[in-house]
Amino acid sequence: MKHRLTFQMKLFLALVLFSCLLLVVLGAIAFHFIDRQLHHDLGQRARVQASQIALMPGLVEKVAARDITGIARLIQPLRNQSDASYIVIGDVHENHLYHSQSPERLNLPMIGGDNAGVLQGKTIISVRQGSIGVSLRSKAPILNAEHQVIGIVSVGYLTSYINTINARLLWQAGFYGLLLLFALFVFSWLVSRNVRKQMFWLEPKAIAQLVLQQKALLEAMYEGVFAINAAQQLILINRAAREMLNLPQQENDLLGKPLAEVVQVPTTLLIPEVAATDTSHHDQISVLNQRQVIVNRVPIELEEGCQGGWVFSFRDKNDINTLSSQLSQVKRYADTLRMMRHEQLNWTATLAGLLQMRRYDDALRYIEMQSEGAQAVLDFVSSRFTSPALCGLLLGKYVGAREKGIELSFDPACQLTHLPAAIGETELMSIIGNLLDNAVDATLQTPAPVMPVELYISDRNQELLIEVADRGNGVDAALKPFIFEQGVTSKPSGPHEWGGSEHGIGLFLVAGYVRQAGGSIEITDNSPRGTIFSVFIPLSPPTAAGLAHES
Repeated sequence: MKHRLTFQMKLFLALVLFSCLLLVVLGAIAFHFIDRQLHHDLGQRARVQASQIALMPGLVEKVAARDITGIARLIQPLRNQSDASYIVIGDVHENHLYHSQSPERLNLPMIGGDNAGVLQGKTIISVRQGSIGVSLRSKAPILNAEHQVIGIVSVGYLTSYINTINARLLWQAGFYGLLLLFALFVFSWLVSRNVRKQMFWLEPKAIAQLVLQQKALLEAMYEGVFAINAAQQLILINRAAREMLNLPQQENDLLGKPLAEVVQVPTTLLIPEVAATDTSHHDQISVLNQRQVIVNRVPIELEEGCQGGWVFSFRDKNDINTLSSQLSQVKRYADTLRMMRHEQLNWTATLAGLLQMRRYDDALRYIEMQSEGAQAVLDFVSSRFTSPALCGLLLGKYVGAREKGIELSFDPACQLTHLPAAIGETELMSIIGNLLDNAVDATLQTPAPVMPVELYISDRNQELLIEVADRGNGVDAALKPFIFEQGVTSKPSGPHEWGGSEHGIGLFLVAGYVRQAGGSIEITDNSPRGTIFSVFIPLSPPTAAGLAHES
């Protein structure tokens, strides 16, 4: 039977071979760059030395007088301190006046053929064959007081000297390379062993079988399931999830994509900070791809409690939001009745006191004064709105706002003769009630005197228009893009909060109902301060083409 290498051994050998190849390539590249940098640095060093020697005091006079002995006496101390291979001084006729390495070449021509630019007053760097070998050298002109070239300074480094430096660096790099290669051997073995340990000592074939079994299990589930990694990229999605979210693509076409490109998920469900403090959510009402669902989120636990992502399972439950809205509306009705009862008790106590004091005329005037304002509002609401439930809601909101010291002002042009076809009475009550609650709460946060909250409702122009304007502190521009997300509210109870008495649920429900009815919401700044919420809902139901365009 043919012996097969284990996955660990294959991985080890692959890492070792790749590491060796990588070291060779990196070594060649490093040598190339080091050699080029060394030539550049030595060339610049030779250029600086040549330029400085050409400017030495007394050198111009000695070159002009061809004082060979004086030039040697002037340059020799510099030669003893310089690391250059040689220093040469020549006259304007390109003859040697000084040569640090070959004194016998005095009065002989300079070799290399690169003096033309120097005689024109330029400083050059070149690689040429000289009298003592190939060198990297720099030449600078010697100028007299009239800026005329009278001589040449040449400072050079032999290529043999440069090669010696490169060889020394190469040996040092080779030594460290061998140490690194040994470290890579050890590292490769440890990595391959750790990888197999992470795979629970299983071979890839066994892992493939487990993956197929897991996929079959997920496809058999009725609940929608998808999973993301820590980078919020989709790593798993089953058939039920694709059907419920209206995703026509196959699983392989979706895996690896950012979740935001595949599924519209509320930000509050994915914020890493939230996940760090509360890693799991159960039976949370949310919206995925404009579909109301009940979501469960469970973290993917890695070693030592680290999170590697999240698994989401969800079920379709559109009527949960309706039930939540109804319960919330009942709560608001109860609060309104409680406030009305409290106000009625105050009126009754005042009236009883006047009657006990036998001040009947004052009691009669008090009754007329109290009933006049309420009757005017009752007459206006009942004459402009055909829905009894809406009339009751508006009267309750009027009384509740007045109990809090805020006037609810109705626009004289208000009217509602019939409800839009795409929205029910319960949903409309929730939209208007939440918007009014937000406006009252925002107004309460402003210092006295408080301004009234203004309401305009109209079914003219083939659409239902609802406008609620307050004179509160307004909505921060940074919060406007997220204002209709669940859990977002501007109240003092949270750092990033806006959205009604239910801690960020009010406006979330409003946005959901408006979107289902094919409408839209606009947020504008009121003048001189505050916010205006404008809701537009078509009176006729939206067409299928319009819904597809909006989605």
